[in-house]
Amino acid sequence: MRFVVEFIPESDEIQLPLAYNSLIQGVIYHNLEKTLADRIHDEGTPFGKRQFRFFTFSKLLGRYQITGTRIGFRGPVKLHIGSVHEEVLQSLAEHLLKNPRIQLGRSTCEIRSIEVETLPKLSGPVKVHALSPITTYSTLATADGRKKTYYYSPFEREWEEQLLANLRRKAQALGWGEARLAGLEEAHIRPVRVDKRNLRIMRYRDTVIKAWSGIYELDLPEPFFLLAYDSGLGSKNPQGFGMVEVMKQSARKGG
Repeated sequence: MRFVVEFIPESDEIQLPLAYNSLIQGVIYHNLEKTLADRIHDEGTPFGKRQFRFFTFSKLLGRYQITGTRIGFRGPVKLHIGSVHEEVLQSLAEHLLKNPRIQLGRSTCEIRSIEVETLPKLSGPVKVHALSPITTYSTLATADGRKKTYYYSPFEREWEEQLLANLRRKAQALGWGEARLAGLEEAHIRPVRVDKRNLRIMRYRDTVIKAWSGIYELDLPEPFFLLAYDSGLGSKNPQGFGMVEVMKQSARKGG
C-alpha cells in the first residue's frame, strides 16, 4: 500500500539541508502510534542477522532551489510513502489528519491532502523510474582486518543479483513458502536509461551512501513486484532509498 502526502510551507519556503532523509524518517516515526513506532524502529521484522522495517519513501517532489548545502522548496511539495504493513500507513494517515501540521527541520508545513495510490497494472516487464535512488552493497574485509562497504553500480552483474537476493530475503522474513519463492528464478532488474549522471552520493546522518536514480526494467512475478513497490528495492529503504514508480506507456498512433 502507498499514499501521497501533499503539504505546503506556512512561510515562504521549506528550508532543509541537502541530506534531509533523516528528517523525513523522523516525521514518519513521530506520526505513528507510539507502540507501533517503537516496535518498527527497535525490532522491525527479523530475518537472521537482519531487520526489515518494510517501509520506504520518496525524495521530496516540488519546485526547489539549491544554495550551497541547503535546498529550498516553494509551493506544494509531495511525498510518496509505502509499506507492506497497512497498519503503518493507516496509523500515519490518522495522525496526520488529526494533526495536519508537520515540522521539517525549522520549517512548519500544513498537510493539504493524503491520497492512496492506485496499484499499477502489470503485464510482463515494466519500466520504472526511481522516486528515491536505489542502493545495494556488500560489507567486505580489507587485508588489515577492517570492514569496508562496497556499493554496487547498475552496470555490475552483482547489482541485479544483490537486488533479487534482497527481495528474496524480504519475502522469507514475511513467511513466504518455497513454492511462492521459486517464482523469482526467472526474474530480472536491469538499467534502461542510467548513466554516471544518475549516481547520487548522499549522506544519511554520519554515513555516506552511493545510490542510483534513473529508469529500470523490472520483470518480476506480481507478488515480488508488489513487495518491491510497497517496501522498496535494495537496501536502506526506511532511510528513503529504493522507491520506484511505474512509468506510463506512450499510446501508439494508429497506422
